[in-house]
Amino acid sequence: MAANPVRTAPRPAVTTANQSPPSLDYYLILPRPGDPDPATAVGGLVVEEFTREHDHVSTGLDSAGWTPATGWWSSASLSRALRTDPATLARVVPTSRAEAEGHYRTLGGGKLPDEAVLRSYFLAHQPIPTAAPLRLGPAQPPAGYHERRVYRVLFAKDLHPDQVTDLRASWRTPDDGTGASAASGHLEADANQFSWELRRVVSGHPARTAAPRRTATAAARPG
Repeated sequence: MAANPVRTAPRPAVTTANQSPPSLDYYLILPRPGDPDPATAVGGLVVEEFTREHDHVSTGLDSAGWTPATGWWSSASLSRALRTDPATLARVVPTSRAEAEGHYRTLGGGKLPDEAVLRSYFLAHQPIPTAAPLRLGPAQPPAGYHERRVYRVLFAKDLHPDQVTDLRASWRTPDDGTGASAASGHLEADANQFSWELRRVVSGHPARTAAPRRTATAAARPG
């Protein structure tokens, strides 16, 4: 599964003082098509974590994989393949840490290391190019505010209906609908006003995968 892997050796995990690091993302590695042992439902694990700036812009990706035959290894090319190669993507399924622990134990790995130890296996970092965010209109701020910012974030895949339902509940989307948006939300905090809209770029097109678009609008009152 690993392309140009770097075999891992534990190193001290680096975290910011007084800041709890976010939980990692876990994936199950499925057998290759035509695997001689069809009873093997899961062949290994992949663990990932994005590195982000203070404003949550992603600047890189760390990952580590494990199989019974190879142990832990790290591969930046695998992180890229998970997002660019359909054959690799088809063999990886998102999962929870609890489920990953069960499969790790069943495959003979014993107790899955805690996340501080798993981070020590991240040896092949994949940088993500960054640039200053586009300032999208309308530029005129609402009454009583001195600045308006609009961010548009494109996602590669559509959400499942139950995920949209959960998002609508979390954002407290009105039951009477949101027009062109699949979900929307509004929040006022620390003298700032935020609103979110989730829209499908190619909504209703049966032959193409719809990519959700989240529009976040932030307006700040004068200090």
